[in-house]
Amino acid sequence: MSQKPISDFIEKYYLHFNAATVVDAAKGYVQHLEEGGKMMVTLAGAMSTAEMGKILAEMIRQDKIAIISCTGANLEEDIMNLVAHDFYERIPNYRDLTPQQEWDLLERGLNRVTDTCIPEHEAFRRLQKHLEKLWKDAEARGERFLPHEFMYKMLLSGELEQYYQIDPKDSWMIAAAEKNLPIVVPGWEDSTMGNIFASYVIKGELKATTMKSGIEYMTYLADFYTKNSDGKGIGFFQIGGGIAGDFPICVVPMLYQDMEMHDIPFWSYFCQISDSTTSYGSYSGAVPNEKITWGKLDIHTPKFVIESDATIVAPLIFAYILGM
Repeated sequence: MSQKPISDFIEKYYLHFNAATVVDAAKGYVQHLEEGGKMMVTLAGAMSTAEMGKILAEMIRQDKIAIISCTGANLEEDIMNLVAHDFYERIPNYRDLTPQQEWDLLERGLNRVTDTCIPEHEAFRRLQKHLEKLWKDAEARGERFLPHEFMYKMLLSGELEQYYQIDPKDSWMIAAAEKNLPIVVPGWEDSTMGNIFASYVIKGELKATTMKSGIEYMTYLADFYTKNSDGKGIGFFQIGGGIAGDFPICVVPMLYQDMEMHDIPFWSYFCQISDSTTSYGSYSGAVPNEKITWGKLDIHTPKFVIESDATIVAPLIFAYILGM
């Protein structure tokens, strides 16, 4: 029996159109790593609530990912799934819900993400009390951290272990914290924990400056890129669209044009999994060649666009990369 059933399956049957691009992108990712390159993975959408952590954590443990850019929602929702998984509710008939049924979910403290409801009390509030202490202790000491650094402190403290409801090996944030993986979280303020932090600032209980900002994330990313882009360079594997991808890809033209570092290399691999329709003015739907004109990708950068659902496609590509 084959030791790589998933890899062998997609190589045998994924031969044309989007399916063929899945194989090409997976092989390109493997080749990029084998030639000494590093890879950034960007997470948009609700990948953590989709439990992408089950395979993403293994990608991190096996050093297949060098840095992650994600929305604030993906940062926190992996941890919410870790501590409140048994309280989540799946709604298979979500397309048929009436406004009244949606309101009933709200009144039960269930916030719906497509077919999955996140329990407010067990998920949001359970994390809030631990993060509030970390935020206030840091401020009292005159310290400042990035959003993901506070999350790492919370996970590595062991305080959440009492709540674990899934195997911690299935949490990509635990895997990332254990490796101190670099993470960029643009627009963190629009996440649930970002909203909660803002509420403390409004109430005068915390200073906004205790949380490092998006500009500091860009400088953090610029430092990472300049230190890691030699040789084969850094690839860009984008899941979904939006700020998780838009923010980090701009670091290259910033370094080249604004910092006048004319020897800075372009991103050396590019793949986007997106169901955004290619259209005029849609950045998430823009074809990769458009990125050449913005100084993000080179003429010769391997470029792949997979027009499909990332919750289906990304695990297949990651399984191929992991030799499953």
